[in-house]
Order: sequence, then C-alpha cells, then structure tokens
Amino acid sequence: MRTIEFGIGDVTNVRFGASAMWEVVTSLRVLRDPTHHPVHLPWVRRVRPLDLPLLADLVGSSVQRHYMPDLLTPTPTSLTTSIDDDLDRLLRTPPEEVRAQLEHLRDRWTPRLQALYDDPARLSEVADQLARYWELCLAPYWARIMAVNEAEVFGRGQQLAGEGTAAVLNDLHERVRWDGAELTVSGTRCFGAQALDGGGLCLVPSVFVWPSVLVVADDQTAQLAYPSRGVATVWEGGFALEGVLGRSKARLIAALHSPLSTTAVARELDLSVSSVSEHLTALRAAGLVTTRRAGRSTLNTRTPLGEALLTGGGLT
Repeated sequence: MRTIEFGIGDVTNVRFGASAMWEVVTSLRVLRDPTHHPVHLPWVRRVRPLDLPLLADLVGSSVQRHYMPDLLTPTPTSLTTSIDDDLDRLLRTPPEEVRAQLEHLRDRWTPRLQALYDDPARLSEVADQLARYWELCLAPYWARIMAVNEAEVFGRGQQLAGEGTAAVLNDLHERVRWDGAELTVSGTRCFGAQALDGGGLCLVPSVFVWPSVLVVADDQTAQLAYPSRGVATVWEGGFALEGVLGRSKARLIAALHSPLSTTAVARELDLSVSSVSEHLTALRAAGLVTTRRAGRSTLNTRTPLGEALLTGGGLT
C-alpha cells in the first residue's frame, strides 16, 4: 500500500496531464501478459511482436506488480503529449538518478541492466527501443487512444467543478482512497517521497493501465495513472473498416497523426514509397486525406472526414 501525504498547497494543486510514455510502458506490459488485459486483446492480435530485451527488463510485469523506473514516466506538463518530448526528457536523466532507480530492480537483475548501470549513457538504447515500439505499435492507434483519454479529462473536469476534489479522487479506482489529508493507493509498489511539498498531484488517465492503477511520487509532484472510464470502448467496432479500405489504407490514415511526407509514411509503415503514393492518391480521391506543399516538402494529413472515420468508425 502506498500513502501520500498532502500539504495545504497540494490539495489545491490537483491537475490532469496527458502522457504518451505512460501508454507506451503500460501497453508493453499488456503485450507481456495479454490474458490479464482482455479488453485489449483486439489490439494485441494486431500488433507485431518486437524483440526489445532491455526495455522489457525495465518495464517488468503488471501481474507481478514489478517496480518500473520513474525515468520511464516523466511528469506530464500539459494536456497535450508528444513521444519526442518524453524521450528527450528520458535522455536527460542524470546518470546518478539512473543508477539509483536501477537499484530497485535488484530482485530481477539481468546482464543488460548491469550494462546500463555501468554506463547510463546506454539509456539511448532504451530511447531507440521506445521510439521503434511507438512507431509500430501505438502511433497507428493513437487517435483512438487520445479520444478516450480526452473524453475522460473533460468528464472529470466537470465532476471536479461540480463535486470537488474529494469526489474525483474517491471515484478514480477501487484501490484509491482520499480521507482529506492522505491519498492511499493499495496494491502498488512505489519508491520515493511519501509527503508532498506543494508540488501537488497529476492525474494521468490511461487506456493501457487498465485494470490497475500506478503511482509515481518524487519530491516535487506525485503522479497517479488510472484507467479512463471509456477504456471498454476503445476498440469498439473492432477493425471493420479495414475490410472496406484494406489494411494498408486503414493503417496509412491512422499513421497521419501529424502531417507527414510520403517517404516518412512509407518508413513508419514499412511500405514502399510507390505503394504509399498509390494509396494516398486513392484516399485523396475519397476525401480522406489532403496534401499540401511546405517549402520543398509535400505533407499529407487527414481531412475532417478521415479523422471522423478514425475516431468513430472503428478505423485503426
């Protein structure tokens, strides 16, 4: 059980944050123990298994409730999130902090963790593995994930305004309880500060943390990652539109989470440039994708119709 003591300033500093990294590390745990996360089995069946040994050593297992180094989940600073920003913060972790957090993994030590402990600069290998995993396993589905998390933040914001902080905290998860002075989270393993000092609490709604809840507490801010209430609908409708558009075109629309060149899309989806160009031509004709010039580059992006299909029509 984890108990976090709130100071006077912390009670008024409960806020929400969005995090790409939280979804990355918790989804890795889903892939490691998929039978314990049945709501995500439609996604598990679609993604390609990757060999990421060092990352797997760090993340551990949700079933065994392994401690996960806090450096993998930097505190969100806003309601928008970027995997690139999170990876940059990861790489700026001081070497002494890397070693201090790795010490908590001694119960499942491996030669790879020893190598990272000896040379914290190898954190770049972790970042490379995270980036590769993100591109192949999460980026194509990111719009669906963010739609659920954004709806959760909106709903909780209304609850906070109408019912107050206590109502929100006591409604997040069965393991979370707030008594007016202390926040207690049962069934978690967390190291770090037990008393906050004005840094407050950042609530991080997550799709892949379901059905659990996770805590990170340092000297500045505590984080509580909890399941978004819409998690049961995230894969609703399955992947039926792939049967209409074809898997490659469906993945292509999903990959356009930001404006991308044809070459960048081909690299992200591991397709040939000519194949992507052909698919883009068909999608533009259907009004699902638009293309514009930006200097010497040509960037492709989803149209509002493409966005609607992605977030509401079962597209992946």
